Amino acid sequence: MAANWGLRSKSVLALLLACVLALIPAVLLGWRAMEDIRQHFGEAYARNFALLHRERILAPVARELALARRFADAQLTRQWLLAEADGGRRTAFFAEAEGYQRDFRDHSWFVIPGNGHYYFNDASQPTSQQPRYVLNPADPQDAWFFASIRGAADYNLNVNIDHKLKVTKVWFNVLVRDGAQVLGLAGTGMDLSTFIDRFIVSREPGVTPMILAADGAIQAHPDPARIAYNSGVAGSAAAAQVFDLLPQPAEREALRAAMRRAEAEPDGVQILRVSLDGQPRLLALSYIAPLRWHLLTAVDLHAAQVLDNRWLWPLLGTLVMLLAALLLGFAYAVERLLLQPLRSLKRSAKAIAAGRYDTDLPPARGDEIGELSAAFASMAAQVHQHTAELEGKVRERTHALEQANREMAAAHKQIDDSIDYASLIQRAILPARQLAAALGEQHFVLWKPRDVVGGDFYVYRDHADGCLLGVVDCAGHGVPGALMTMLAQAAIDHAIGVAGADDPAAILQETDRTVRGMLGEEPLSQALATNMDAGLVWVDRRARRLRFAGARIALFASDGEEVREFKGSRRALADKRQGEYANLDIELPAGWTFYLCTDGFLDQAGGEHGFGFGNRRFGELLRRHARRPLAEQAELFVASLAAYRGERPQRDDITVLSFRFD
Repeated sequence: MAANWGLRSKSVLALLLACVLALIPAVLLGWRAMEDIRQHFGEAYARNFALLHRERILAPVARELALARRFADAQLTRQWLLAEADGGRRTAFFAEAEGYQRDFRDHSWFVIPGNGHYYFNDASQPTSQQPRYVLNPADPQDAWFFASIRGAADYNLNVNIDHKLKVTKVWFNVLVRDGAQVLGLAGTGMDLSTFIDRFIVSREPGVTPMILAADGAIQAHPDPARIAYNSGVAGSAAAAQVFDLLPQPAEREALRAAMRRAEAEPDGVQILRVSLDGQPRLLALSYIAPLRWHLLTAVDLHAAQVLDNRWLWPLLGTLVMLLAALLLGFAYAVERLLLQPLRSLKRSAKAIAAGRYDTDLPPARGDEIGELSAAFASMAAQVHQHTAELEGKVRERTHALEQANREMAAAHKQIDDSIDYASLIQRAILPARQLAAALGEQHFVLWKPRDVVGGDFYVYRDHADGCLLGVVDCAGHGVPGALMTMLAQAAIDHAIGVAGADDPAAILQETDRTVRGMLGEEPLSQALATNMDAGLVWVDRRARRLRFAGARIALFASDGEEVREFKGSRRALADKRQGEYANLDIELPAGWTFYLCTDGFLDQAGGEHGFGFGNRRFGELLRRHARRPLAEQAELFVASLAAYRGERPQRDDITVLSFRFD
């Protein structure tokens, strides 16, 4: 079931991955198309917004400007300014001005004769026929008036903070003329905050409208701090302009060119893309010719509601539902067309594997699954036939193997019995009882063959003047090594009879000659080893001396403080090259213990790195335990070697012969 589920999940995952891979370029292309659509509709949105706001601004402002021009051109206004001190004309003018005040949107008006008397009235205070204050040509705050009456324009619109009246307004300044003579200024104002809130502040997100003078000075902006006050008056000082918001010189020139095109085509809208305050913006520029203003609309295409996003979520939901339906349909098709036949084929395979060859196979089909079922049926028939043939052969072979096993077991028992008998014989010919009777607690022997029988043995001969002790290590292990010990022991017995027991070197020399004579006529392979190591010690009890001779076996001695090693000859007995063996006479002091050891103890692998036990470690073992009783030393030797060996196997036969004469 896990395999079927894995195949189903992998198939659905593959389809999902294919859909994702197909959706990635589709999403990228769709995103690019959306951006193009956003740009297209963004331009239309910005153009329509600019035209709409131009009409919204033009209608009330043009009305105010027209009414201000009528007010300035009124006969009573000119007559009064020609004779400002005339009381009758003053009364008639103020009566006429009250009517205009009611018609002005801001319900305010002003008149300034050429002498600088500033007459101003609005609905917030009683009407006064006296000047509010007198403009001073030397006062920079009054410079706008003198610049206006000297200018050539019939009117100007100026954003100004009147510190003396404590008002901030958009002023409609219209020249009052009597023919070619300029009598003064007249007009009205609109509260700037009301104007901005009504005509400039956009309720649409991502849209920032502003009004520019012909030179680019900002006349109205949602942020009052960006407005260039007094910039509408000719001759006024340079003020902050919209070009200061554009960081790139090329963009500034593009905006100036767009403003010139807008002035030439006042009914159209100029579109350009710039970076405004460091952010990409789409600008729509429209010229309001009667007011000599430019309406600039900055649109953030990603924040403005250029497109209606309400259709996006239903579309995404529909796509997700379509994808889910596609995956479910694909999973159902995989289950019916692929997994069910494979599951049936799997059940048939399990039945055949269990030995039920009469199981029903999936019905025939005209596709790859059908071909697989047909091939499986053919295979099942062949397996059935081969199984029947093999079962017959297995029965025959089983009978033969059982007979062979019985014969092998009998042979193995004979071999084991023979080896056990050989071990009994080998132990019987070792001088263990003679040593125990002669030396007692003054000796110990460790004899540990690697197998049941081994190639190591030890020697003891007792005479009236002393005794001969020794160890021999024959080449090989197990049965071959044990047979070599029989030959070696016979050769040593012969050599003792010829050379005498008190001459170890002569015994070794005669043993070497005898073994070579025994094996010299046999056609032995070069790979067979017939050499043997030996160490012999003659103990002269009366003279308190030892006589030692060795063939690759050393004699060790220790009193618990000092360790001595008396080396033998470098050549083994029956080696390829014949060696020379010499006796070494050694005193037999009291308190010293002597040891003869084959290389099985010294070469035993163990420790952390698997190195051999070695002469140095063996010497330290002697120094620690030489003064102990020999029986106790034997137990300590066995325990120390076992601890060093650990889990590693015994690699060679081990023989240690130790003695002490106090």
